[in-house]
Amino acid sequence: MDKPDILDSLEPNKKHYMSWPVIALIDFVTIISFENIFYPFQNQGLSVVISWIFLLFSYVIPYALISSQMSLTFDNQDGGLASWVRRSTNDTLGYWTSWMYWVQSVPYIVDVSNSVIVSFSWMIFGNNSLDKKMSTFWFGILTFVIILIFILLENKLRNSLEILSLIGGGAMFIMSMLFVLLAAWSVMHGHHIATQPFNWGAFKPSFSLNYFSTTGLLIFAMSGAELAAPYVQQMKNPKRDFPKAMWMLAIMTGFLTIFGTLALAMFFNAHHIPHDFKMNGPYYAFQLLGESLGVGKVLMYIFAVVQAIFMMAQLAVLLDASSRVFAGDVGEKFMPKWLTKKNKNGRPIHSYTFTVGLSLFLLLLTGTLPNINTIYNWLLNVNGIISPYKTCWVFFAFVAMRMHQEKYHSDYVFIKNKAGALAVGFWCLIFTFVCATLGFIPQNVELGTSAFSHQLWMNIITVVVLFGLGFVLPWLRKREAKREQAMSEELD
Repeated sequence: MDKPDILDSLEPNKKHYMSWPVIALIDFVTIISFENIFYPFQNQGLSVVISWIFLLFSYVIPYALISSQMSLTFDNQDGGLASWVRRSTNDTLGYWTSWMYWVQSVPYIVDVSNSVIVSFSWMIFGNNSLDKKMSTFWFGILTFVIILIFILLENKLRNSLEILSLIGGGAMFIMSMLFVLLAAWSVMHGHHIATQPFNWGAFKPSFSLNYFSTTGLLIFAMSGAELAAPYVQQMKNPKRDFPKAMWMLAIMTGFLTIFGTLALAMFFNAHHIPHDFKMNGPYYAFQLLGESLGVGKVLMYIFAVVQAIFMMAQLAVLLDASSRVFAGDVGEKFMPKWLTKKNKNGRPIHSYTFTVGLSLFLLLLTGTLPNINTIYNWLLNVNGIISPYKTCWVFFAFVAMRMHQEKYHSDYVFIKNKAGALAVGFWCLIFTFVCATLGFIPQNVELGTSAFSHQLWMNIITVVVLFGLGFVLPWLRKREAKREQAMSEELD
């Protein structure tokens, strides 16, 4: 007998269960990867270690445990975050959560597809020459083809989500740990620390406009714990095991961000970082580590393979989980029926079509940028705006639920004191919203230049279009309902 498909096993009568480490790895795939520590390091230097430690205790751990309570409070809902908001407030806000949650994944899907291309270029060329050998036009075309092919493959392969997540998430965490441990070993055996002076002063944050405008990228790098919510029904004992998965998630995230950044400072001068560090930094890192250990480019090639698998795993998780949120639990009056229609595998096929269309829109925008490195950086910055705005709904739903907590039952409660829980919820909500808004300020370009104005307008247009389309769907649903009513009257 074939093993049940992971996506079909959301039904309560299925016997296939997922363990809490698997849930943690699936979520880890969507939250942070080795490359996610590179752009904060480029933006904030070694002081980002203080930012990571601060965020771990004041944001990441509360975020994960808030997600635990919300997932177990609304454990019989298919819509994840959209269900949290809908059940704790109303259908209208639930719809907007669903739309924003789905649409914020589009820039990330494009960004991840870009990373797949970069990883294969390092496997093939063994260096950073992609920007010289490929035009922005063909880079965009290839990105689009990868998204299209992967959507088609995902609808054919069984168990692709679980398998890719286990292989990709596990391998990436092992590679990240190896980098940290081997970097420490290398320094202890005579490798010169690149960041000088390496003292407490180097960790002191510089509270400038650039510092605060880049904090949204840290939130983007650490957000995503709520993506595990739809899989609560697949756990045998979610009351006991789901909080374990969230704690494991927070620990893995904290380890990678803090110790990974310290390891980077061993090989890169935090005061003079390469301009293409966000795109090629991970490969530089493993190349330098390999040279330090006397194995040449071997580690770099191994990482390139792992990175490709990891990025494909991210595509699998993002395309599945975000589409499930989009079509899983939305009021009928907001969503056209054709958009929520599912195929025989239970997947909302037309939401994939919508994903392809919006990805093409973003790729057309990126075609106005001068080179591949700028495209890569801009997409990251856009994710630092849109993703935190989406994350605001997690804390909004938590605050709304705890304000009327007597109406809800949960097997797990984060902070039993109501006032304390609300204080933490409001802190996370306000902090996330402010960081997202500051993210509109373009990064890696000088204030007052034409490039700054160009990217600022691109940021505004992208957010307006992606979020603004959410107004169109209820209007289409109203027209659809009128046609249904007219047809019904004709039949009568």
